[in-house]
Amino acid sequence: MTLANFDQLLEKYAKLLIAKGVNVQKGHTLCLTIDVRQYELARLLTKEAYAKGASEVIVDFTDEAITRERYLHAAEERLTTVPQYLVDKSNYFLDKKASRLVVLSNNPSAYASVDSTRLAAATKAINTALEKQRIATQANKISWNLAAASSPEWAAMVFPDLETREEQVDALWDAIFKMNRIYEADPVKAWDEHEAKLTEKAKILNDMQFDALHYLAPGTDLTLGMPKNHIWEAAGSFNAQGEKFIANMPTEEIFTAPDYRRADGVVTSTKPLSYAGVVIENMTFTFKNGQIVDVKAEKGEETLKRLIEENDGARSLGEVALVPHKTPISLSGLTFFNTLFDENASNHLAIGSAYAHSVEGGVDMTQDELKTAGLNRSTTHVDFMIGSEQMDIDGITADGQRVPIFRGGEWAI
Repeated sequence: MTLANFDQLLEKYAKLLIAKGVNVQKGHTLCLTIDVRQYELARLLTKEAYAKGASEVIVDFTDEAITRERYLHAAEERLTTVPQYLVDKSNYFLDKKASRLVVLSNNPSAYASVDSTRLAAATKAINTALEKQRIATQANKISWNLAAASSPEWAAMVFPDLETREEQVDALWDAIFKMNRIYEADPVKAWDEHEAKLTEKAKILNDMQFDALHYLAPGTDLTLGMPKNHIWEAAGSFNAQGEKFIANMPTEEIFTAPDYRRADGVVTSTKPLSYAGVVIENMTFTFKNGQIVDVKAEKGEETLKRLIEENDGARSLGEVALVPHKTPISLSGLTFFNTLFDENASNHLAIGSAYAHSVEGGVDMTQDELKTAGLNRSTTHVDFMIGSEQMDIDGITADGQRVPIFRGGEWAI
């Protein structure tokens, strides 16, 4: 590691994730999921959580090389059966209202050599078994945060032109620190200011309460209906205990849920999607009456089709997010092959489940009531990027008036 002041920067990063990301407070339990190679960051996060008064920090280390071997060689029955003790562990920490912090550093193509049938079956099994955790997270019953850490395989994909592995890893760490405002004297204060700007845009959209959105760009002509009383949300969220947290760091988006029954037209992706360790590129989706009726991809099409065909609710949309083209991530010119970053460089949509808090009173609704309100219910949630400097978006009011929201990829409202 040759990045100047790396140890100090990593400590500032850990402090930000604990204080602003999951907002650990006295008496909290924190569940941390992180790659085994990121043990230094894991130690810092654990230290900072206890310094904030956490009662307990549980660290689950992962190793994608071991996971890949399991996907390749484990018995089919073991691969598709989630042991009850894992479900019980998940439910145990849900009962404790434990916060969840997941640090991503995966190789985007880690599982490209795995048979897509086995990969899809294993992914569906874990999504189904941990449904209670997923529903609680999507309803903000607990605090949660997704963050990132540099790894050699991931860095090599983002910075292929750099000569050495060390240079690549350093460059990715530098990008992660920049996008998370770690170079600021006070990153928490910088995030407070950033959050306030995003919240202003969310308020404008919430006041407008558009009946539909119309997207127009090369390869895209899509109209999405919006549910009544939908709520646009910015960086900050509140859990069921009234505690504030930020789900994604970095984040540049304003997001809500569309009405899953009302989507018509065609939309084309503008960035690669890394899903289940497979990179999918140049996707085109055709919608009719809220359902995906056709899908194509130049790379990873089989994996994409299995996602849609084999997961409940995956033929409809659960999220719509607005991100101006000239964000720091977009202006970097980098493709991260990681949704956490790439979705914050581009307008995006999500296949699958909607967040319950995207409609007024949603966090107290049953799953059936959410569906009746127009929020998709699904066993999956996968974002894909559609924005560009050529995208225009109109808001359509209930009486048919059209109001420019985006022009040329930037805010017009």
